[in-house]
Amino acid sequence: MRMRMRTTIKRSNFSLIVSTIVSILLAAATFLSVPRAASQATSWKQIPIPTLPAFHPPQPKRIELSNGMVIFLQEDHELPLISGTARIRGGSSNEPAAKVGLADTFGEVWRTGGTSTQTGDQLDDFLEIRAAKVETGGGPDSTTISLSCLKGDFDDVFKVFVDLLQQPEFRADKLDLAQKQADDSISRRNDEIGEIAARESAKLAYGADNPYAREPEYSTIAAITRQDLLDWHKTYVHPNNIILGISGDFDPAAMEAKLHTAFDSWPKGADLPKDKIAFHPASPGYYLIPKEDVNQSSIHMLTLGTTRNNPDYYAISVFNEAFGGGFSSRLFNDIRTKRGLAYNVGGGIGTNFGHPGVLQFVAGTKSQSTIESIQALDEDIDDLAKKPISDDEIKQAKDAILNAFIFRLDSPDKVLAERMTYEFYGYPADWLDKFPAEIQKVTAADVNRVAAKYVHRDQLAVLVVGNTKEFDKPLSSLGAVKEIDIAIPPPAGAKEEENPKATASNDEGKAMAAKVVAAMGGEAKLAAIRSIKAKITLTQKTPQGDFPMQMESIIVFPDHLHAEMQTPNGTITIVVTPDAAFLELPNGQMQNWPEARKTETLEQIKRDPVFIAAHAKDPNFFFRAGETEKVGATEARIVDVNAAGTAIRWFVDPQNGHILKDTYRTIGQHGPAQGETDMDDWKPVSGLTLPMVRHNKQDGQDSSTAEYTALEFNPAVDPKLFDKPAEKPAAQP
Repeated sequence: MRMRMRTTIKRSNFSLIVSTIVSILLAAATFLSVPRAASQATSWKQIPIPTLPAFHPPQPKRIELSNGMVIFLQEDHELPLISGTARIRGGSSNEPAAKVGLADTFGEVWRTGGTSTQTGDQLDDFLEIRAAKVETGGGPDSTTISLSCLKGDFDDVFKVFVDLLQQPEFRADKLDLAQKQADDSISRRNDEIGEIAARESAKLAYGADNPYAREPEYSTIAAITRQDLLDWHKTYVHPNNIILGISGDFDPAAMEAKLHTAFDSWPKGADLPKDKIAFHPASPGYYLIPKEDVNQSSIHMLTLGTTRNNPDYYAISVFNEAFGGGFSSRLFNDIRTKRGLAYNVGGGIGTNFGHPGVLQFVAGTKSQSTIESIQALDEDIDDLAKKPISDDEIKQAKDAILNAFIFRLDSPDKVLAERMTYEFYGYPADWLDKFPAEIQKVTAADVNRVAAKYVHRDQLAVLVVGNTKEFDKPLSSLGAVKEIDIAIPPPAGAKEEENPKATASNDEGKAMAAKVVAAMGGEAKLAAIRSIKAKITLTQKTPQGDFPMQMESIIVFPDHLHAEMQTPNGTITIVVTPDAAFLELPNGQMQNWPEARKTETLEQIKRDPVFIAAHAKDPNFFFRAGETEKVGATEARIVDVNAAGTAIRWFVDPQNGHILKDTYRTIGQHGPAQGETDMDDWKPVSGLTLPMVRHNKQDGQDSSTAEYTALEFNPAVDPKLFDKPAEKPAAQP
């Protein structure tokens, strides 16, 4: 009988839910039909809000070993999982200036390089079958090694963790891979406006040479050796320099015993001196980074901030929330909601645990409202003296901070991470516990005092990144402007002289150019070519293998390109002109190319042998012949070419005038590179003789092969091919 009743209830769940909803609606209707009592609230503001309960997060157990290692144990039996992180003092702020990027490279190769007994790839396999992780990483003040696994696999995974912590191998092939990945990141660092603004803001706030603002360059990454990684490990990875936190489903006594067994015998290392870091914020004024391939501006008003152990920290927190912290802040309500100038706006007095934060106010706006947005920020900052932060604003800010506070610490893992942070930076153990009460104590006088103390418009540097051609007014209309150069320095040792720009032709150069022109079909036929349409089989060369693609391109000399590449996911369209460079993806979405990539493509058009040969007698084209060099079995004549400012070096067969190969500076996957193209399979095509196969290299490594399957000269070209189409909306989920 009992079983039948359960079945009946289970089957009638839907009916029960419906009847419950109807009951609620009837009750609501009854409530609405009853006259309100005199004491009933007439506004939501009159509804009593209960006081938040006292905050008492579960505290981890702190253990300090005899060798100085500090361990925190945080039990959490909700799931059969265990995780742990060891935080080790020493990060990018401790790198030598000549090897910026060392800490990040260390953090990468530490894991991928494996141990003395297992390679990183073997560790991948070992961990993958257990759905476990052991990861490493680098940061400004520390490096970390962490683990995550099922409770039943902890002993096996912990052995890997300890082995990697104490006996890393830093294999050379993984260092090489990490350096290439770092170079790739450097080459792309000027692609996104937000990344540029954040990076350069740090330099203005801290000083360009400050360790918290320095950026890796090709030269500093190339300078890192395997010995540097071994030395870094020897210097920093000692038990007295480590804070280890373990969280999860474990028996604390048994876990403590395992940790003692693993680490008690690890000898203590030397104490590290505390680095003295100087901060040199930029002078107030206007700083500009032009970026022509965007239609928006990123505005940062900034100077040096402070630290979280500052007695003003709690008042600063309330000020930040009230003035620039969210959807209800003063900046948001004025500049975005009322004026409609910015899609994002906010900021405040920045604070960090171990070093000063950045005081900054940020706005993102369309190019055409750049100056107006700066002036709006000016007005709101100046208004702080005329219209102090009100009691209502302060109450709303406090509520927002305190209501969100618990979500920062809604799991034992998060509490453990916070507790480890306080230990790392020397903050009181109860710093977190005091936070809600200290926020509650903040008064209007406190908030407006810190506003007057720290926020001074005349002390702020103003950084603007955007398309100056579209600004509503020149930035100089507000004051003197200093332009910041964000050009990426080429790799150390790059030989720009490998492709010098000839500034004058010599007789031998003119003679070799004439021989090339004759071999290709003659001056008259070449001069008549205004555009080329080509069908190409392009084969990309990668470590994983060759990837062929079909491509159709149209070049209109001297500076228009339209290309369509067929990929497994659909057609990718590339358009480059002097005014724009973009990709259209198969889903219709657009991606603007960075300025450096656009410039390189325009130069690539001018390096085309047809274009150069057609301008052999142009006074802006120079040909200077020099020595000879073997290309295969042929003693080729070297000719340095200047094609209206674009440098290229030809290697010409002096017997038949064919260009056997050319070399040039280009932009590769990992940044600036030395390009080389071998030209083969010269065939007659519509009265011209051209190389139908071109093998491309970058820095001596095969990169691609282009095989021309069809060529058409002076085809009818629709000018609309070079227009940017309207972007399709993103697909709805």
